[in-house]
Amino acid sequence: MAVVTRFAPSPTGRLHKGHAFSALTAWTAAKASGGRFILRIEDIDPTRCKPEFDAGILEDLAWLGLDWETPVRRQSAHLADYATVIDVLDRRGLLYRCFRTRKEILDAIGDAPHGSAEAVRPGPHPPEEEAALLAEGRAFAWRLSLDRAREALGDRAWDALAFLEEGEGPDGERGLLRARPETAGDVVVARKDAGTAYHVAVTHDDALQGITHVIRGQDLFEATHIQVLLQALMGWPTPVYRHHRLVTGEDGRRYAKRDGSVTLAHLRAQGLSPAALRAELGL
Repeated sequence: MAVVTRFAPSPTGRLHKGHAFSALTAWTAAKASGGRFILRIEDIDPTRCKPEFDAGILEDLAWLGLDWETPVRRQSAHLADYATVIDVLDRRGLLYRCFRTRKEILDAIGDAPHGSAEAVRPGPHPPEEEAALLAEGRAFAWRLSLDRAREALGDRAWDALAFLEEGEGPDGERGLLRARPETAGDVVVARKDAGTAYHVAVTHDDALQGITHVIRGQDLFEATHIQVLLQALMGWPTPVYRHHRLVTGEDGRRYAKRDGSVTLAHLRAQGLSPAALRAELGL
């Protein structure tokens, strides 16, 4: 089977060594199978995403020697697509409005008698309270109700939620794995500042673009559980997942965009060649 992979960075900073490892791994997998490699810019956060970082992504990937299909899909240009998904889920009764702030939810975790698992499933507000908050014009987020999602799918389909892990999770998970959406709680699927959230946008675009293999770092392994649920609810195919190790520095910490010394732009300015970087990364 021809592999269709994607690299989907957010333009919130310059790419670093970890991004290079992930992009090269996905690109190589596609090329080795005679498949396709897709670049997607996940720029739904209007406050942190910047045009200069978008341009920097293209510059860095070209320097690495990667090529990709055009045009590049930028999520900020397709917010209406994600709004349609939110509307479908809402009309099916799977969402509820949540007016609670992050601080209020964190405070609730401290008071929850059964720990944090219940606190991330706060449930809808009582009807009278919700009506009053709406009348005040208070901002809210849409949350996906796991209870309603399970009811919509039925117990048999819920218990059958699974994904194939061809790489390895943080604890060595591999093979056919049962998805456990309950580990994520009632996730936010639409935010007041962007109109959508990561899980909706990424699963929609993976389905739209025909991604067969999601190749990404182990830091996103846990996100797979709720994404498999969204795929089932929307009738989208579940790709094969291939999570890879995280690239870390000498201190054992994974690289971050705030660490300018490991950005590809900095390394390039220091005279490092793409071939030398690949060798350093073991690729």
